Amino acid sequence: MTTGGHDASEETMALRVVGALRDEIVTMALKPGDVISESDIAGRYGVSRQPVREAFIRLAQQGLLLIRPKRATIVKKISPDGVRQSRFIRESIEVEIIRRVAARPGDAEAVLAELIAGQEAASTADDNLGFHNLDELFHRTLARLAGVEYAWQLIDDHKMQLDRVRFLTLGVSSSQRAIAEHKDIAAAVVAGDSAGAEAAMRAHLARAEVLLSQTIADHPDYFEPVL
Repeated sequence: MTTGGHDASEETMALRVVGALRDEIVTMALKPGDVISESDIAGRYGVSRQPVREAFIRLAQQGLLLIRPKRATIVKKISPDGVRQSRFIRESIEVEIIRRVAARPGDAEAVLAELIAGQEAASTADDNLGFHNLDELFHRTLARLAGVEYAWQLIDDHKMQLDRVRFLTLGVSSSQRAIAEHKDIAAAVVAGDSAGAEAAMRAHLARAEVLLSQTIADHPDYFEPVL
């Protein structure tokens, strides 16, 4: 007989597999068009096939996997429209976040300066994954400073397509540009300049369209055709 504990355990395992596979897809360890199987993933993570099946369904709902009955499951190609919608959702929420932080900066100066210093170290070391994680932390910290950290979770749930594009373009030059933009955002926040902080955030997030065009040109096979 299946117990509630067993169900909870399978749910926990499914969430673990979702997180691990999402990271692999976002960081291009699993590339668009790659074939994956329930049995291979179950073996890799040491779990049964049931939580893997559940994880596949969730990742398909998030637009990262294509489950084809009686055929192989594949990593979905990146949707340009999905990237643009991700950016719209992110900008809509983050503009409100940055206005709120700039209105009451509190201890933002020291917190943001420390995060930017970490980003500079990661960029200098050419540590793309480290920089990506610190970039995420910068934006999540802004949401925390605004008292709306849950809003970052909403953004995170909808930005996978955008993250794949961002990771494809990571490098020293792109990270240095992002750091300069983060400094502009932080300076406006510390100055209590809500309008300036909003303008700096919009300029920062508008880079997504440039990155999208760049990655479509560099990796056309990774993208869904534009209909």
